[in-house]
Amino acid sequence: QVKTRTNRHGGILGGITSGMPIVFRAAVKPTSSIAQRQESVSLAEKTGVPLEIHGRHDPCITTRAVPVVEAAMAIALLDAYFCASTNTTKDSPWL
Repeated sequence: QVKTRTNRHGGILGGITSGMPIVFRAAVKPTSSIAQRQESVSLAEKTGVPLEIHGRHDPCITTRAVPVVEAAMAIALLDAYFCASTNTTKDSPWL
């Protein structure tokens, strides 16, 4: 099997796969706590209640981000495949 010595190119050379694993990086913005008072609804009492958060209560979204990034990558690859196979690459922002 012919393959490159390293995969520093992430598996894609000039927009075409080299046969090596596709590697990419993704960044996720941290979620934020909204300190401003908001109006919400109590489902138990079915009345309007104020909602106010004191301090920072940022959840760890790392475990949820992995499948989201994988799905986004799969959609982007499928879009690129369909655009290339139907010869409408001018309509896709990815190609």
